[in-house]
Amino acid sequence: MSQVTHVVLVTWKDGREGTVEEWVRPAVRRLAQTIPGIVDLVEGWSTSSEGLEDGLEYGFVMTFADAAARDAYLPDPRHRVVADMIGEHAQRVVVFDI
Repeated sequence: MSQVTHVVLVTWKDGREGTVEEWVRPAVRRLAQTIPGIVDLVEGWSTSSEGLEDGLEYGFVMTFADAAARDAYLPDPRHRVVADMIGEHAQRVVVFDI
């Protein structure tokens, strides 16, 4: 089986940057430490000099061992808590799996 790359890109609601730094980013990083099947995580604010983000400010890329690991992650309560947190503070979320 081949790995699955899970890309999440976010535009935050105005004034949420402090919440993102204090709560969301650490919670995203904890997912990679606690949920089986996540083999890599990269996350952070966009640093692109191209300016092609279309308003998207923050993103993370998770690599799963395989599609089964990704599928198990989606309903996992630890993921749901973080997904709900992101949803509460996000203006826009884009998810793309490769």
